[in-house]
Amino acid sequence: MAHRVAVLALAPVVGYDLTIPPTVLGAAKDTDGRRLYDVVVCGPGREPVTSLFGYAITPSHDVDVLAEADTVIIPGTRVPGPRYEGTLPDAIADMLALIRPGTRLMSICTGAFVLGAAGVLDGRPATTHWAMAGDFRRLYPNVLMNEDVLWVDDGDVLTSAGLGAGVDLCLHLIRSDHGSEVANGAARYCVVPPWRDGGQSQFIERPLPEPGAEGTAATRAWALTRLSEPIDLADMAAHARMSVRTFSRRFSAETGMSPGRWLTRQRVDHARHLLESTDLPVDAVASAAGLGTAASLRAHLRASIGVAPLTYRRTFRAG
Repeated sequence: MAHRVAVLALAPVVGYDLTIPPTVLGAAKDTDGRRLYDVVVCGPGREPVTSLFGYAITPSHDVDVLAEADTVIIPGTRVPGPRYEGTLPDAIADMLALIRPGTRLMSICTGAFVLGAAGVLDGRPATTHWAMAGDFRRLYPNVLMNEDVLWVDDGDVLTSAGLGAGVDLCLHLIRSDHGSEVANGAARYCVVPPWRDGGQSQFIERPLPEPGAEGTAATRAWALTRLSEPIDLADMAAHARMSVRTFSRRFSAETGMSPGRWLTRQRVDHARHLLESTDLPVDAVASAAGLGTAASLRAHLRASIGVAPLTYRRTFRAG
């Protein structure tokens, strides 16, 4: 029996957030092509729910379906009480009271404000859109807010950052419930990256400079053409004509990660490309990507997307 997921639409809803769970979770299928999640959208009286951007969405179910759900997801919303006042209106409290104890709860973007107002997140780690994190801290000081991550999995309660991070959280959910191959298949269908680490920084006002501008962009471009060669921090700093300390500081400010972490990520991404697009043996892929040995490639690939190289190749190889 498919896992029942209820998506609670609260006006004014972020329409993009609302469509993520039905789309991504709806793409998760078993080996026989059966859907693994039964995703429904619900709202008070099945009345049209206004969105932030000029249209309304009519839920297919009333809120009574919350009592049957195995997972309840609250997408982004600017419902006034939770979002601006730190209060939970009686009508929303009555909806949440329908949810059975032990039901898994998730929020996307500012949906976390509803969980915060309900007290669900007190004492727990959580995240939301980086631009609203200050408001969240002010309204819900008992929540361990961390706007520097894409999503937080705290067992039976999960939260994501804004908009696209909801896709990452739904893929994480599929991966946790059914494994990497199912999650990767759903990602492939939705034409999105199969994995972005929950600990990856949100992209918070860090515009990358043009290659000709002062900064580290030219060195990043240089490094990308030499991934098969040994490159270390000193090499990159020398190319940029900076001290190691200055280079590291500017690099982190521009990309949101250290030079070493960025370089490893580029090597892994290049290895994935080679696994998808060539017949090179795993040893050769590891060497071409600058990861050294097949064992090193396996370790990095498992750490980043949770699968071994040959499994990845079987899953994603064109044709």
